[in-house]
Amino acid sequence: MTPPAPPSPSSSPFGPLDFQLVLLRRMADHQPALVEDARRELGVSAARMREANSRWQSMLRSRTSRGALARYRSVLGPPETSARRSMADLEWEEHRWPVPLWPDLRFEVTTTVGGGALWNEWLVRAPGAPSPVLRTADDLTPWSCTVDEASRAFAPAAPMEGSAPTRQQLYLTLPGGERRIAEFAWGLHQRLL
Repeated sequence: MTPPAPPSPSSSPFGPLDFQLVLLRRMADHQPALVEDARRELGVSAARMREANSRWQSMLRSRTSRGALARYRSVLGPPETSARRSMADLEWEEHRWPVPLWPDLRFEVTTTVGGGALWNEWLVRAPGAPSPVLRTADDLTPWSCTVDEASRAFAPAAPMEGSAPTRQQLYLTLPGGERRIAEFAWGLHQRLL
């Protein structure tokens, strides 16, 4: 008797590995070589990465789609940390999950209190993980820093609209006063324009 074939990725639950492939798919537009290395490290094919991205997009567009926080909980499990934050009259919640591909980072989802409206979703530095040393443009290598780290290191920095929902841009001030645009995908630095 022949053993049953393993389930195809599309019939298995969408989990943390698939989500990492979604992050990589957006980054492939800017850093294909780094994404290829990461994909190999995860032991998956390019077809599997495309399928994971397609399944994610279907989940986002589904008429029965849950709220963002519920979607992330179903894919990534319970958050590693959750905290309520406030500033002046504004209150929000931050939820963070580990991302095995980047052990020093966490995937952060920011919502209104109670998990209502999604405000932001991106990679941030894990608590206690060392931040990169960012002094010059040469330090802004691909995947070296998060939006927040670049903003602090090269102030004044002004956020700009990215070319897609999961892309961000920062107008940075480099040493000597030169102004450049840094581009990020899911909050992780991709390139300096």
